[in-house]
Amino acid sequence: MSDSTHKSPSSDSLFTVLAAVGGFAIFTLVVFIAYLPKKPAPLADGVRTPEQRKAALNELRAKEKAAATTYGWVDQSAGVVRIPIDEAVKLTIKEINAKK
Repeated sequence: MSDSTHKSPSSDSLFTVLAAVGGFAIFTLVVFIAYLPKKPAPLADGVRTPEQRKAALNELRAKEKAAATTYGWVDQSAGVVRIPIDEAVKLTIKEINAKK
C-alpha cells in the first residue's frame, strides 16, 4: 500500500526554510521599528525651550533684584511704598533698639 498523504522531503525542507526566513523577517521588522530614530514631539502651548526658560528666569531675577534694591510705590493712593531690603533692616533694628 502506498501512503498518498506523505509529503516529499523537499517540500518539508522548503517549508522549514520559508518559516525560518519569515520569522527572521518579522524579528528584523520589530527591531527596526523599536529602534527607529524618534523625532521630538512638537512643543505644546506653554512649553518653552531651555533658552526661553533661561531668558525668562534672567528677566524674573532682574525684576526681583530691582524690587529688593530700589524705592517704589506699591499703592500710591494708600501711601504704601517699597523700600530696599537693606534700608528696611536698618529701620527695623532702630525700631527694636528704640523699644528697649
